[in-house]
Amino acid sequence: MSTKILISGASIAGPALAHWLGRYGFEVTVVELAPALRDGGQAVDFRGRTHLTVLQRMGVLDELRALGTGGTPMTFVGPDGRRLLHLPAEFAGGDVEVPRGELARLLHRHSRARAEYLFGDSITALAPTSSGVRVTFRNAAPREFDLVIGADGLHSNVRRLAFGPEQRYVRHLGYYAATWQLPNDFGLPVGSVGLNVPGRLMSVGAAHRDPGRAGAFCLFASPELRYDRHDPAQQKALIRSAFAGLGWWVPRLLESLDTAPELYFDSISRSDVPAWSSGRIALIGDAACGATIGGMGTGTAVVAAYVLAGELARAGGDHRSAFERYERLLRGYAQGCQKGGDRTGPFLAPRTATGLRLRNAVLNRRWALDRMLELGKQVSSVELPDYEAESSGRVRAAG
Repeated sequence: MSTKILISGASIAGPALAHWLGRYGFEVTVVELAPALRDGGQAVDFRGRTHLTVLQRMGVLDELRALGTGGTPMTFVGPDGRRLLHLPAEFAGGDVEVPRGELARLLHRHSRARAEYLFGDSITALAPTSSGVRVTFRNAAPREFDLVIGADGLHSNVRRLAFGPEQRYVRHLGYYAATWQLPNDFGLPVGSVGLNVPGRLMSVGAAHRDPGRAGAFCLFASPELRYDRHDPAQQKALIRSAFAGLGWWVPRLLESLDTAPELYFDSISRSDVPAWSSGRIALIGDAACGATIGGMGTGTAVVAAYVLAGELARAGGDHRSAFERYERLLRGYAQGCQKGGDRTGPFLAPRTATGLRLRNAVLNRRWALDRMLELGKQVSSVELPDYEAESSGRVRAAG
């Protein structure tokens, strides 16, 4: 009888984990609050040996390279439209950069044959039993699973139900960010151009796959705000308030919020959970150790999925030892990647005019930009077991 595993979250970590668990013969169900895969979002990147090794072993690296954007150049301008700073495509592009929606679809496609997906539903209660976890859903009938994995992001529902309130684990880093899509009525090329004033950035760039579409991105400094994360109208009002009174293209971009098909809005925060598992329930990705932007969360999530599934397969049913090895192997690596998220807001939108001038002055010098590009290549790495090779070895030995 195969082990039944429920994964909460169908963004990146969830489908990546479902892919590996399905390959190892586990019975996998993925539950996702959204009614379908979420499209849009900023481009995400993979960089360094660890990321590329996992993608190669998954069998998706070539597909991702075919979907690659080639990196996204960024230009910052002042209120008069004059260029303040230009960062080349390789500054933030990593080894492979892909649109987030394309990555989500690819991971879903590679996992759906071996996993059941429940869209438009969510977990409302988790009750440990003598042999598993009884799960109550908002819509589906209650079911019992051997294990439950929270792959549901910074605001993890599983973490809240099994580990306690979010405020214990999530720390606000002083900024908010948003993205949405709109028609490319600006005649923009691929890349982004943005108005940068102290504590605020509003940018827009052509979509990589469809030059007729554009993506807006904004970021602003703010103390922690109280708002409904499921109310787009309230979030749009917060964005309009933060950018009121600015010129350039800002009024047109704020106006486009009215017809945006989808809005992403969240604080720039980081999560730190002292223990990534409790009994038969474990956390992965941003739910366990992550940062909203700049902490290489996408790559870390894909690596964590590989390790968690491999350790569960290696353990032969002993989830306690699998969870312990998974966390022991990855905690230091994940925390090393996570540190970048602390610097994202202050880099993109320094709070003072002096800070903004200093950033621009430094990075407009070629030697300083080259040094930053070199530092960007020095990413955290971790030695990963080759779980499938180990599994094949055990099968040959048994034969």
